[in-house]
Amino acid sequence: MANPAVIPISVHNTRSRRTKHGRMTVLTPKEVLDLLKAARKRSTRDWAMILMAYRHGLRASEVCGIKLADVDMKAGSISIRRLKGSLHTIQPLYQHKGQPLLDESAALRAWMRKLQADGSDFLFCSQKGGRLDRTQFFRNFQKVAEDAGLPVEKRHPHVLKHSLASHLVAGNANLALIRQALGHRSISSTMQYIGTTDTQAAEALQKALMGLF
Repeated sequence: MANPAVIPISVHNTRSRRTKHGRMTVLTPKEVLDLLKAARKRSTRDWAMILMAYRHGLRASEVCGIKLADVDMKAGSISIRRLKGSLHTIQPLYQHKGQPLLDESAALRAWMRKLQADGSDFLFCSQKGGRLDRTQFFRNFQKVAEDAGLPVEKRHPHVLKHSLASHLVAGNANLALIRQALGHRSISSTMQYIGTTDTQAAEALQKALMGLF
């Protein structure tokens, strides 16, 4: 199987989504856990923000735009309004009993216990109060990524969305489910995140034929 840390992408993709070698940079599962561990150590807010960005494939602006009214802890769901023409979806708040760092419900509850009412409608606020700016989230992510020991090319928050797509592919999720998880309207947008090798294609073909004959 191809290295899960890097997946090939089309040469027509934007420069911000690729390295100089034309490959999309993503986090390995271990790096995700290292990142979340460093985030939780730094602050409950950073842990919750980075975890939500990863689990739902969110851009920095989309994370900062989450409102308190979007989160229903009783129902265990979140209403996600994505940007750039992507889908508005309602997704579950994930629990992960086997790995506490990935327990989204626990992370949000921990943050909400510390959240001080300042009249803001937004879930994640700055230290001065009010909505956290995307540039501040970017700087926070860079600091957390550095603390986690991630290489420089992986210290950008958009790597979280790339990572989610890569991990869904590695988990054999079908294209329609990946598209919905990332909130894409067009399947072509999802395809930018998915790459396969000749070996993977041959193995899939072999498995399909063995199942038929």
